[in-house]
Amino acid sequence: MNRFDHYRALMRMDKPIGTWLLAWPTFWALLLAGAGDPSVRLVAVFAAGVFLMRSAGCVINDFADRNIDGKVSRTRSRPLATGAVSATEALILFAGLVSLAFILVLTLNTLTLLLSFIAVGLAIIYPFAKRFTHLPQFVLGAAFSMAIPMAFAAESNSLPLICWLLFVANTLWTVAYDTQYAMVDREDDLKAGIKSTAVLFGRWDVGMIALLQAATIALLLLVAYFIQATAVFWLAIILMAAMFTWQLWLIRSRDSDACFRAFRQNHYAGMVVAIGLALHYWLPIPFGIA
Repeated sequence: MNRFDHYRALMRMDKPIGTWLLAWPTFWALLLAGAGDPSVRLVAVFAAGVFLMRSAGCVINDFADRNIDGKVSRTRSRPLATGAVSATEALILFAGLVSLAFILVLTLNTLTLLLSFIAVGLAIIYPFAKRFTHLPQFVLGAAFSMAIPMAFAAESNSLPLICWLLFVANTLWTVAYDTQYAMVDREDDLKAGIKSTAVLFGRWDVGMIALLQAATIALLLLVAYFIQATAVFWLAIILMAAMFTWQLWLIRSRDSDACFRAFRQNHYAGMVVAIGLALHYWLPIPFGIA
């Protein structure tokens, strides 16, 4: 059991927020692509895929950072940093998780299969991007958003404009909340030489997060317009905007605990949009406005 606990920690099974942040946009895409009635089989496949790929992403991230995590207070107890799990074990675990995810993709169509190779490539590139660019959050955003075109491809075998609006919206949202996350470790990252948008933005960090969140809301409003959304989805987007405003208030002093609280709240922001989109399709017409 002790060995299992180390692998469990490496996969972040004890910290599911990352899984939810990957899952909510996936559910948005499935709902949109399926016009509110996505295939139950696809929902199950993508839910399992989200768990596997998020876990695999955590493993390869810790592998890449195994010699750095020990220098950062928040990460120094991770299994690879402490030596509880070897680099070889981590790579074997990563390969196993990706293989299981690939088996799931093999049950889908060719377009989805082709997109899955891009998704895996981005998942592998992201952990190493922070060595070479101050914009690794954009790589993470693209990686976290690849489930969106994959969901459209699997459900409708097409990649319409609305798919890419959602892709860009989610990418920008991911950059915003991962910048909040990076603000927690900024001082340690500067000492360790790790690059991030939090380091790049410097004293403009809160303003840049506000711009990214505003762009996210604008794109989601455009999605709502294109689907002739009922009032409940418009309300969901407004609630997300209110949550973003609260997050900006929390991080105004750049306190590490407050930044982490703001980051965690994004789980609920994604959930609100998912619920609003589901109710747009599922509520009787009299309860909404076309």
